[in-house]
Amino acid sequence: QVQLVESGGGLVQSGGSLRVSCAASGRTFSSYAVGWFRQAPGKEREFVAALAWNGLSTVYGESVKGRFTISRNNTKNTVSLQMNSLKPEDTAVYYCAARLYGDTQMTINDYETWGQGTQVTVSS
Repeated sequence: QVQLVESGGGLVQSGGSLRVSCAASGRTFSSYAVGWFRQAPGKEREFVAALAWNGLSTVYGESVKGRFTISRNNTKNTVSLQMNSLKPEDTAVYYCAARLYGDTQMTINDYETWGQGTQVTVSS
């Protein structure tokens, strides 16, 4: 099983951009589907984006569609989430999750491994 570590969170102004990354240990990370979720204070964890293990399909949550892009670099064992046109409502802890040979799962219970999260704060 892989272990995941998120990085790249921080404070950004509304309308700005930020890139968060998920680094994985283990040589088989390329066999894992990866999803990004987020959780704001007092709210449930919400699906953001997912990338199938073979890289052939992606899916995005409605609230981020057209603004966020998920991508992976199998050489570096990383998956990134590029976030543009950020809004204050994007403020949350962002988590990456992985599932072996998964597709574009959108449900928390579909993922086997989770990172610890990275805080993203968007000021108005």
